[in-house]
Amino acid sequence: MKYDAVVVGGGIAGLTAAAYIAKSGKSVVLFERQPKVGGLVQTFQRNNVYFDSGLRSIENSGIVFPMLRQLGIDIEFQKVTISVGIEDKVIKVIDKNSIAEYEAFLKSFYPDSASDISAIIKEIKKIMGYMDVLYGIDNPALMDFAKNKKYLFGELLPWLFRFLFTMRKINKLYEPVEDYLARLTNNQALIDIIAQHFFKNTPISFALSYFSLYLDYHYPKGGTGIVGDRVANFVTERGGVINTGISVTNINPEEKYIMDSKGNRIEYSNLIWASDLKQLYNVIPIEKLENKELIKRIDQKRAELNPLKGGDSVFTVYLTVNERKEYFENICTGHFFYTPDKRGLSSVSKKDIDEFISSKKIQTDNIELKNKVKDYLQEYFRFNTFEIAIPVLRDPTLAPEGKVGLEVSLFLDYKLDKRIEEFGWKDEIRDFMEILTIEILNDTIYPGIKDKVANRFSSSPSTFERLTGNSHGALTGWAFTNPFVPAVNQMLKVNNSVKTILPNVFQAGQWTYSPSGFPMSIVTGKLAADRVIKSKSK
Repeated sequence: MKYDAVVVGGGIAGLTAAAYIAKSGKSVVLFERQPKVGGLVQTFQRNNVYFDSGLRSIENSGIVFPMLRQLGIDIEFQKVTISVGIEDKVIKVIDKNSIAEYEAFLKSFYPDSASDISAIIKEIKKIMGYMDVLYGIDNPALMDFAKNKKYLFGELLPWLFRFLFTMRKINKLYEPVEDYLARLTNNQALIDIIAQHFFKNTPISFALSYFSLYLDYHYPKGGTGIVGDRVANFVTERGGVINTGISVTNINPEEKYIMDSKGNRIEYSNLIWASDLKQLYNVIPIEKLENKELIKRIDQKRAELNPLKGGDSVFTVYLTVNERKEYFENICTGHFFYTPDKRGLSSVSKKDIDEFISSKKIQTDNIELKNKVKDYLQEYFRFNTFEIAIPVLRDPTLAPEGKVGLEVSLFLDYKLDKRIEEFGWKDEIRDFMEILTIEILNDTIYPGIKDKVANRFSSSPSTFERLTGNSHGALTGWAFTNPFVPAVNQMLKVNNSVKTILPNVFQAGQWTYSPSGFPMSIVTGKLAADRVIKSKSK
């Protein structure tokens, strides 16, 4: 078997790449290790209650909607209203004017830091202005200028000058948000309440643009997973092949073939790797290669990537609640960021948990140590920020009358999660965290919910790692805490993000551009497909 393109990874980047290649008329086969495509963007159901795993809302960013239009895929979206809560207060982010309400909201909790909050809000407004320019038009990578010269001359070229001017400013804002906020206030709780929404060391340009991002959130009818499903249908309807439940175990970049987990050999003219980047180089049997220079480059790339960490991951509790959706509508919207305690995560001592993670001895029967882990989690959960999604509040068909599905997530250290598994405490601690989450919500924002939970289950960083193959269960590629990020991180250089050191092999997805996410994964998938379509390789 031989294809013009082999795509490895069935997340949105791989699906986008396969869709454009199939649209061009070239032959393409996609391999996805999970039983279903979609990667971290899936919708599933338990007892007729639907949940979204991974992404809770879809940010357009001038990318998602143009991609769907270009492929002729019609999906019904509705605008998402985000709500933000601390302790017993909740506000809605409705439009740009909501920033004033947010400022007053923060000042009500930290009145002694009122002037600091004003300074922070001023910076947020400035960065929101940059985002208005950056995402002010449909992304040029998703436009056909030959068919739309009016757009080219009427919108793109005038915007381009503002874009170049703005990007110079954005590129200077790569400082970690925690450090930046510390220069604006010495109130650590205030810093926490803003920064703990984001991955550790998230650049300012991304973190402080969150108000703009919230205003660009949308939800597709049927759940977030419908996007991947529809793009996958597009691929197969145009002759592309999608193989699920099959992984790629071997790549020979000299002879240009792959071996899959069923022992099949598939030859390719071009390959797009839209999966964990470490694995791309780890599945190459360099002992079978002849090109010494290529072997050297692969060895160097392995040495460069293997010590690096994947980004933050989450613990998520999925709850089915015997309650009418109106109960929740009276409290929050269908996408809700909630912090039970204003004191912030810096007030939680990490001494015992750091010792637990770094300890060399496995002590499965150490009850005192297990209780220390639980004590830490008790505080960590209560002072953290939950991302709560309620699908039925955005699409009433996603749960039966009188039932509501809740997805409640918070960041959880991958190393802690793996250590708990190594000690043999996975089931007990997982059950403890599920109950803890319910109790915190019951005691704070959703009184009475505890007695109405009909079903609960959860996932953790190790779950994401097992299902997706992502290093450390990462949600968005490389961690910002690495000594360097081995990916393009400037928009003006995004075209280079899909290049690899391997002949006729391109990369796409969350590991190829930083900071990444759903929209940028689409862009890199499209750019990789463009390389394949233009390639004359046989």
